[in-house]
Amino acid sequence: MEDTKIAVGVSYVVKIDGEQLGEFSSCDGLGVEVVMESREEGGNNSFVWQLPTRLKFPNVKLSRPVGSGTSQPILAWISKAPNITPSTAVIEAQNAIGEKIAGWQLSQVVPVRWSGPSLTPDQPKVLTETLELAHHGISGE
Repeated sequence: MEDTKIAVGVSYVVKIDGEQLGEFSSCDGLGVEVVMESREEGGNNSFVWQLPTRLKFPNVKLSRPVGSGTSQPILAWISKAPNITPSTAVIEAQNAIGEKIAGWQLSQVVPVRWSGPSLTPDQPKVLTETLELAHHGISGE
């Protein structure tokens, strides 16, 4: 069966504990790595045991063009740090007409960094902002 809801013209809607932070144009870092430990068995020289030890989650970076009020919900959330309680984040990929294509839920999310646009007069370009999140788990939605 052919899937007609493909990821073309994608934007990413982000919610933190149900509060919408808006749409982002790029999302980088969704993933998980199984950290392996190598063990050499005494007397067995033909191979090395590869044992899974823990999961490692990279930070997620979300970027978008700056618009009127785009930074306000992010900065309001970050301003609660360092007393911020780890949150749940939902990232939904949407196609060009706003249909949900896929979704991911991140657990125990905390903000790591927000960076605003570089304001330089030498070259006109789209001003962007980036939000970086650390988390302790990912699941499909």
